[in-house]
Amino acid sequence: MSDTAAKPRPQFRNISIGQIAKYRLPLAGRLSILHRVSGALLFLCIPLVILPLLGASLASPESFASVAAVVGHPIVKLILLVLIWGYLHHFCAGIRYLMLDLHIGIDKESARKSAGVVFGVSLALTVVFGLKLFGVW
Repeated sequence: MSDTAAKPRPQFRNISIGQIAKYRLPLAGRLSILHRVSGALLFLCIPLVILPLLGASLASPESFASVAAVVGHPIVKLILLVLIWGYLHHFCAGIRYLMLDLHIGIDKESARKSAGVVFGVSLALTVVFGLKLFGVW
């Protein structure tokens, strides 16, 4: 009869919002989240920003001049810089994930190093493209 006594159920406590803010993800975890964010950013901005700008710039010389005037505004350049970062980060992280799918660099230390390389390369390329976008050279 003692076997039929109810056993206490295990309690699983979810973390609260305050704990989420204090939680430190490893570099590879941050890379994964930013890969998803950059993918969503690109998915939403291609039909809403990039294709309309491309279509307007290819329609006629006058529309190209108007698009060039809009893109010359500093706030639009910042928006384009964010899109450039999103593309470069998504591209570099995607190459890293393809390498992981091939079972190259899946141990903890190699994954941490490759995440750092992805951040470094994508940010360096973003700086180069940003300097070109803002007309430094």
